Amino acid sequence: MKAEELRSYTLHELHQLLHQKRKELMDLRYRNAQSPLSDAASKIPSLKKDVARILTVINEKRYERSRSS
Repeated sequence: MKAEELRSYTLHELHQLLHQKRKELMDLRYRNAQSPLSDAASKIPSLKKDVARILTVINEKRYERSRSS
């Protein structure tokens, strides 16, 4: 997911997406710990990057909101 795409979402939608991605990451880590998965090697880092991008966009939106007030 690109940051440009994320910027079109509202804060509420971003928080929901963040919750979803974190849950997906947690589940994937758990399943990988139980028995190593072949696709986990590429999926875990990409999910971590998605979470970081979402947090970045959330912080940008918060900064813009506080600056405009």
